[in-house]
Amino acid sequence: MVTRHRRVAVAAISVLALAGAACSKGNASPDGSNAASGGSNCEPAASPVITLAAYSNVYDTYGKLTSNFASDWKDKHDGQQVIFQMSFGGSTTQATNVVNGFPADVVALSLAPDVQLIQDAGLITHDWTKDTDGSIVGSSAVVFDVRPGNPKHIENWNDLTQAGLQILTPDPAQSGGAKWNIVGAYGASMRGKVDGYKADDAADAQRLLTGIFSNVTVLDKSANDSLKNFESGNGDVAITYEYAVLAAQAAGGEDEMVVPPSTVDIQTPTVVVDKNAEAHCVEDIANAFVKYLHTPDAQEVFASVGYERPIDQADAQKGDGDQQAPITDLFTTDDIGGWDQIEKDTVFGPDGAFTKAFQEAQG
Repeated sequence: MVTRHRRVAVAAISVLALAGAACSKGNASPDGSNAASGGSNCEPAASPVITLAAYSNVYDTYGKLTSNFASDWKDKHDGQQVIFQMSFGGSTTQATNVVNGFPADVVALSLAPDVQLIQDAGLITHDWTKDTDGSIVGSSAVVFDVRPGNPKHIENWNDLTQAGLQILTPDPAQSGGAKWNIVGAYGASMRGKVDGYKADDAADAQRLLTGIFSNVTVLDKSANDSLKNFESGNGDVAITYEYAVLAAQAAGGEDEMVVPPSTVDIQTPTVVVDKNAEAHCVEDIANAFVKYLHTPDAQEVFASVGYERPIDQADAQKGDGDQQAPITDLFTTDDIGGWDQIEKDTVFGPDGAFTKAFQEAQG
């Protein structure tokens, strides 16, 4: 088991009391040194606390990003120390926790519908889809983590339906990564990139998903837990994030990665939770942190620490010529109808391909 994943397992950090952050009459200084203020009636703590809720696989990345941001902020704001409290878990679980009262000022989630859950609850009050890069801060791809030598000869999605194969993938009720895995298979089938499955044929896409999920042996609560389970010796293949496999390899694991010829571009958003950040008197600094994530310096951290692809979809498809191979058909959710249609109708809706496939696979 690799060190990175052990650390993530204990990374559900409890949030400390936001001492000194009670709202009172205060004024920001003209030079912006009091920029942690959440509004004209707020005076921030001497050391403002930013609470970040993130999905499970980005522990190391956000550890570096928050450290860099806090150091730069301190240099530029008269020594003011920003403290980050962070929690990591399945993306959908994290979003649900925020809706239910977890006081996150910023959420770094795996997929857009999880952000939408928080907006629908009235906690995100701005149009985050209009923010820089549509609020997308990272990019990756759905891949297969196989045993050394690829003994099951897994190259494409149809290979996951072979009899007797044991597949690990997380629970789509809790994990954003799980939904990306499902969308990857569905989209590849619908785009006619899977042998034996017709393009633009929802019934065939459902048939593919049924075959895959008939072989799923464990539904873990997060993508990180699923990968840890695989690295412990369970299963023949884990469907997961490309950067998770690259990180495992860099840590000395025996993980072997197979990139299917058609897969989905995993685009992950990070957004300020306006209501919480304002209540905690840290709205301006939370916005500054999210803005920082789109800078070249932060994007270099996403690449070097997080093994992520560029935000730009065309650049993401090209790869880096080294660890990240070019992908023949790297599609986005917009290419297969968009998240709203995927969630409510074609894939996860009551009569969606996955809904029916999962019911059939479960018998």
